[in-house]
Amino acid sequence: MDPPSPPPPPPQKSWSIHTRREITSKYTIQCRVGSGAYSDVYKALRRSDSLPVALKEIHDYQSAHREIEALQSLSGSPNVVALHEYFWSEDEDAVLVLEFLPTDLASVIREGKKKGGIAVGEIKRWMVQILCGVDACHRSSIVHRDLKPANLLVSADGVLKLADFGQARILLDPGSVTLNGNPLLNEQITPNPSSVEPPEFILETEIPIKDGSANEELGSSSKDDFIGELDEFKSKEAMIEIDKETQDGDTSCLATCTTSEAEDDPFGGSFSYEAEGGDDGNGPLTSCVGTRWYRSPELLYGSTKYGPEIDLWSLGCIFAELFSLEPIFPGSSDLDQLGRIFSVLGNLSEEIWPGCSELPDYRIISFGKVENPIGLESCLPNRSPDEINLVKKLLCFNPASRATAMELLHDKYLTEEPLPVPVSELRVPSSHTAQDQDSDDEWGDYRDMGSDSDFDDFGPVNVTATETGFSIRFP
Repeated sequence: MDPPSPPPPPPQKSWSIHTRREITSKYTIQCRVGSGAYSDVYKALRRSDSLPVALKEIHDYQSAHREIEALQSLSGSPNVVALHEYFWSEDEDAVLVLEFLPTDLASVIREGKKKGGIAVGEIKRWMVQILCGVDACHRSSIVHRDLKPANLLVSADGVLKLADFGQARILLDPGSVTLNGNPLLNEQITPNPSSVEPPEFILETEIPIKDGSANEELGSSSKDDFIGELDEFKSKEAMIEIDKETQDGDTSCLATCTTSEAEDDPFGGSFSYEAEGGDDGNGPLTSCVGTRWYRSPELLYGSTKYGPEIDLWSLGCIFAELFSLEPIFPGSSDLDQLGRIFSVLGNLSEEIWPGCSELPDYRIISFGKVENPIGLESCLPNRSPDEINLVKKLLCFNPASRATAMELLHDKYLTEEPLPVPVSELRVPSSHTAQDQDSDDEWGDYRDMGSDSDFDDFGPVNVTATETGFSIRFP
């Protein structure tokens, strides 16, 4: 049976969770901590035991459906935000009850910049936690599609967790998806309708609650101990049972439970690229997913045939940001984004990535040849060769060449001195730290992203007719 169409909102519908007795009887709502085009997030206390939680009210049917499906599949993963329960009725928005995490990796990076850097052992521990979370997703055939520092939430005791799965896709049968050259997600995949059907508007669904403080600490005291941690983690993840099959359909805008989307966020979400909406739950993939600064080249060129490798590119951008404390490709438009990538890595060609000429927009938009790309070394000054090589394994044009999360967990950079510090030794901001609105920080230059088709950034352009349409060439 096909999944039901999203119900139309009643004429006088209230979007406020304050009016919903089934929620307010169980939770004391304290304040709104985040707001976006498709969701509002509130901090609340569970009345039974005063546990802090995040109530995420999602105004978009598809986004809510995706997030619930993904978080249920990933239940028990120590580096994925926990879904305690959710409320969803036919005439109301979905409200997800998530564990409350007070800060995020974006705040860690800002604090590190203020204090002159982040210690190598701390960087490695952040990386290990991120890689464990991404590996859990990819082992469960889930592509997050919007990895960025603001979507990597952090608990007061240093546990990092992936959040905001509103753009996530479940690809194939769990265990059947593998990276680097194996089946990609594309519009020809036929979903199993029974797997994507949400509860028949059940008002309340309980999930066993796990306190955020119960997370396992991945501490390290020696190289052998650390290798042992990886083996134990790998075996645990392999045992997680996933009973979901294929989910497909178009996406909607990001919506996060992080306080980085709060009103004091200096970026205000303005640099987030909002995805296109589909006409039904089984529409084709869209290339318009994720936040521009962390979006892979294949997406920027309009690909709708992609897989978990797009998350790996995002990881490369995040890791580079941990090293330099600045975004590596802070593009002001999609064209500017590509230009910044080419200025560092050089032009995209068939020699570098066989088959790239088949990307939808490859023959439509072309750039002048970059004679002397500056290379990742220039973007990561004063970093070691091992650190630069780690980023290079992710920021490569050919998706099949990108290292997987599990491969990176065994990379020598993470297994050699200095080893990752224990989670308990991480320096964690007490809460989300807003950037000074009056500061001269260069990130402020990218608060207003403007149109993704802003040609003014490039000066004159050459437009020529082709057999199939036209080509735009930038000098």
